Amino acid sequence: MNTPLGVLRRITAERPPAPRVGERCEMCAEPIAAEHQHVVDIEGRQLMCVCRGCYLLFVDQEAALRYRAVPARYLAFPGFTIGPAEWDALEIPVGLAFFFHNSASDRTVAFYPGPAGATESELPLAQWNTILRRHPELDVLAADVEALLIRVPENDTTEASCLLLPIDACYEFVGRMRLLWRGFDGGQDVRDYLDEFFAAVSARARPGGAV
Repeated sequence: MNTPLGVLRRITAERPPAPRVGERCEMCAEPIAAEHQHVVDIEGRQLMCVCRGCYLLFVDQEAALRYRAVPARYLAFPGFTIGPAEWDALEIPVGLAFFFHNSASDRTVAFYPGPAGATESELPLAQWNTILRRHPELDVLAADVEALLIRVPENDTTEASCLLLPIDACYEFVGRMRLLWRGFDGGQDVRDYLDEFFAAVSARARPGGAV
């Protein structure tokens, strides 16, 4: 005799296990690992998590496509210098900023971390072009998917440094800074994380050659 409890147990036993919830490719919905690659939606200015197959569709940076794959290139520029007047002319209120070329507006923009996350600022183009003429090795960014990270510790331009990073690493960095930020200047946790991040990406970076 089938009791209601017996029927419920049988249905439950015969039911296939529920799929494990995890991240999926935002293009084809295939499952992806926690460590995965990204593409940039040029029109929407958004990062998309993708599988390897979808990523490879957009690796040609010269193609006129809506999406572009974010490369994994890290470069260091040990010969980089910037003067106090040059840095002040860029109108960045903190000693740290990412610079990238926005293909939609065809200009270089900057964003910098703060308690509200990433703040974007359009650069004075004449001043930025002056820096590029003095440092032509910096003019190698892939539009929309790579950024130059310039750090001026304590606003001391004699200690300035510059790295080229994938844009997804930049946004991850800024997001983490937002979570850690305390008070007016970010607090000790932010300063510690900043030092750890720079040490990690500097160790990963290879020297950027002059063009």
